[in-house]
Amino acid sequence: MTDLSGRTSTISRRGLLGAFAATAITAAPTYSNAAGFLRGGGDIRRIKMHNARTGESMDTIYWIEGNYVRDAMNEINFFFRDWRRNEVKQIDNRTLDIIAATHNLVDASEPFLLLSGYRSPATNRALRARSRGVARNSLHLQGQAADLRLSSRSVRQVARAAASCGAGGVGKYSGSNFTHVDCGVVRTWGG
Repeated sequence: MTDLSGRTSTISRRGLLGAFAATAITAAPTYSNAAGFLRGGGDIRRIKMHNARTGESMDTIYWIEGNYVRDAMNEINFFFRDWRRNEVKQIDNRTLDIIAATHNLVDASEPFLLLSGYRSPATNRALRARSRGVARNSLHLQGQAADLRLSSRSVRQVARAAASCGAGGVGKYSGSNFTHVDCGVVRTWGG
């Protein structure tokens, strides 16, 4: 091998393997938080979902090389809308990053099923009247939460992947077969 000065240098097989190992360790994603995981995961971030309530599906790249894609974000905001009232709210980028990281971690090809994204105050009040499990000040009201399901993975598997991001709240609702993720304070609950 010749360097830029024209001198010949040799690298042993052991030295070459050591260099590759150091690179692999440096490039390996960290799971300390969703954004950290995605920084190590490449130059794009993708959301792949289906909404059985509206019949809509989405497979979109929403982040490219450090920038959120405005048209994709608008599509996501509409997809996550309160379908009962057809109200749209901006979805927090951090929630999307947690969802994308979770999907990567569970290594599933199927899209997430979105059960609940943004909820208007009126919808949240109506749901609270029917269920004790709906929080008065739910992060769904702020566009900071999503309730998700994957048919090929258990609630426990999805929740474990989401929690490993260390970037928000993760609730296991095994009886209803969904996982709640949000970008609020790091916490877990449910069974």
